[in-house]
This record gives sequence, structure tokens and C-alpha cells, in this order.
Amino acid sequence: MYKLLRSVLFFFDAEKVHYFTTGMLRFVLSVPGGKLLFKQLYCVEDPRLKREVFGLTFNNPVGLAAGFDKNAKMYNDLAYCGFGFIEIGTLTPKGQPGNEKPRLFRLKQDEAIVNRMGFNNDGVEIAVEALKKRKTKLIIGGNIGKNKITPNEEADSDYLTAFHVLHPYVDYFVVNVSSPNTPNLRALQEKEPLMKLLQSLKDENTTKSVQKPILLKIAPDLTNEQLDDIIEIVQTTKIDGVIATNTTIERGNLKSPKELVEKIGAGGVSGKPLTNRSTEVIRYLSEKSGKSFPIIGVGGIHTPEDAREKLNAGAALIQIYTGFIYEGPGLVKRINKAILKEMN
Repeated sequence: MYKLLRSVLFFFDAEKVHYFTTGMLRFVLSVPGGKLLFKQLYCVEDPRLKREVFGLTFNNPVGLAAGFDKNAKMYNDLAYCGFGFIEIGTLTPKGQPGNEKPRLFRLKQDEAIVNRMGFNNDGVEIAVEALKKRKTKLIIGGNIGKNKITPNEEADSDYLTAFHVLHPYVDYFVVNVSSPNTPNLRALQEKEPLMKLLQSLKDENTTKSVQKPILLKIAPDLTNEQLDDIIEIVQTTKIDGVIATNTTIERGNLKSPKELVEKIGAGGVSGKPLTNRSTEVIRYLSEKSGKSFPIIGVGGIHTPEDAREKLNAGAALIQIYTGFIYEGPGLVKRINKAILKEMN
């Protein structure tokens, strides 16, 4: 049923379809019986799925990655799609429009998406107003970034501002320095500026009455030497974990026509072309660190087998995004059912 609907929706602009489908979800759930129907269709409730990670209890290990619910408008509704946690954002201190449209594209042959959204969001203060209307008990993560106009030398201030404002309203934080769509942002993944940024956030966290877990989201395009630096930084700053990985700027393993890829232009690729590389990064971080910190695995999860590979490589939790778009909410249920089946 979903794939039939998808075949129609994929004729239209990707960003417009995103807003259309989230609006339809909100409408269906507002109809009497809609929430019960979605719970029966997509939610798997079993205590064996629970995970204790960085001090939090997740109902199941399958989350929704940042980028889908940028402004925290949909998390209450998305909770009925079976997720164990939802990550909002990326949020910046001030609202910004992001990059020019069109900026979201499908590579259907690759079951992939190219995006150059550019941290489009309404700003952290607007998101907080939405989070004050929280109805779900689901774990909510807050993904934070810097504004486009903020130079890297002043980036710490942006992250600290977003962290401070969002702190009472989310369960964990993700420091996003790995999006390829904000100029020079990935330079913050270098050892010295990253160490400084994370230490600043850790110090700010200690001033709070309740400290929240802080995770770092990294790019899949890092070398092994850079991944070694990431391990050292995590262990030195004692942040709570890593999300591996963000989208890739690589285009080498695509099946789509070269002309189409060149026409689309810049942006990060997500979906199946990222499956193997993200798993490699997870395995490398897990093995080289001696499993000294939790990893959330994300990138190219379209099947229960993809999810199993991430978990077996060392991920404590997983997130989906492009797989959710291509496979529908049924993917969450299939993954959770497969995890339970392995336990029997």
C-alpha cells in the first residue's frame, strides 16, 4: 500500500511532498480512531526491545534521525509510527531560511536522497514553544548547529546558546558539525576546534541541575586518522557518545546517470549508497575504542538486515531517515520484529 502511494508522491517535488505527507499524518491521527489504528499497524511494545543507553531508557532501539522534524512540530504525531526515540533539528540560535530551493532531490535508482537544506529552521526559541506541548513519553533528542552567518571562530557561542535554551526540553543533545551544507562547518571536526567546542558544552552541562547526555554526529567521509582523533576527543572530553554517520559528499558508487547527479549539484547523499560506509565507520569506532562509548548507527538502513548489520558492528541504537521515506513506517515495525525474532 505504501509503495503504491510512494510511486505517486515521487512524481512531485521532494520538499513539497514532505510537507504534504506530514500534514496528512497529522490529519489521519486527528480523526477518531486514527491514533489507535497507527499504534496497531506500526507500534511494537515488548520489554525485550528496551535499551539502556547513556543513562536513558529507550522503548526500542529504532529512532528517527534529525532533519525530518526540524522545528519539533511533528514529534507527538511521529511517536505513533513505532519509533523508540525521535531527534529534532538541526536547530540554530536564530531562525534561518536555509539554502535556495530546490534543495531536496531523489535518486530513485539508488534509493537515495540528495539534500542541501542548509539548516533551515525557525530557531531554537520557536522549537521550545512546540516542545512545551509534549504529549509523548518517547525520548526526544535535540540536534544543534550554528547559524550560517556565524564565523567558525564564534561557533562555540551558537552551540552554547542553543544548548542552554533547549536544555530543559530534550533528553539528549547532538552536536552537528558534519553537515556538508553549511559553508566551512565540517572544519569544526578538526581536532583542536572540536575539542574546544565539546569541552565548552560539557562545562556548561555541569552548571545544570540535571545533566543531559551529549553526543557528536560525524561525517562518513573522515579518514581513519581523523576517526582516531574522534575517539581521542570523545574519551578526553568524556562526552556520552557518537552518531555515525551524517550524509556523504561522495558520488563514486551511484547507479544514477552521471548527468542527473551533475544537474542536481552539491549536497549530502543519504540512503543506500551510504549503507556500507556508515557500517564501516561504526565498526572502526567500536573496535578501535574498545567499545568505550555508545554509538548510534545511521545511514542507509532500508531493511531489517541493514539494521542488524549496524547493531552487530557495534551500534547500541539505530536511526532511520531515507529508509523511512522509501519504505514507509512499516520499516520500524519490521526491524523491531526482526530483533525480537532473533531473541527467540
